[in-house]
Amino acid sequence: MAQQTHDLINVYRLSQELPALTFNNDVANVALEHSRNMAAGRVPFSHDGFDQRMSTLAKKIKFNTAAENVAFNQGYQDPAAIAVEGWLMSTGHLANITSDFDVTGIGVATNEKKGYYFTQIFVKTN
Repeated sequence: MAQQTHDLINVYRLSQELPALTFNNDVANVALEHSRNMAAGRVPFSHDGFDQRMSTLAKKIKFNTAAENVAFNQGYQDPAAIAVEGWLMSTGHLANITSDFDVTGIGVATNEKKGYYFTQIFVKTN
């Protein structure tokens, strides 16, 4: 589902004549950990801990700036499409999607209630 989300974001970016984002596994692993923590109820559905996630990420890759989108949905046949649709309708999330970031990672986790938690981290490496 992370790959599907990534593909949908890049389809949108390309439709806006923006370059595709490169998927990075180190970034995705940090995003996945946050999604798993939200799904398990260890942290609230939020951006809480973003600075800590960026400190962890800085030990893995070099980057200049970063941003994050999170989403939750439940009960849909295509959770990735619903998450991306929600981000595209939100000014702040859309700004992250269309900014000059070049690398991204996405993590998706679910819980026993079949809720889907998405975290997308964007980084600018150059």
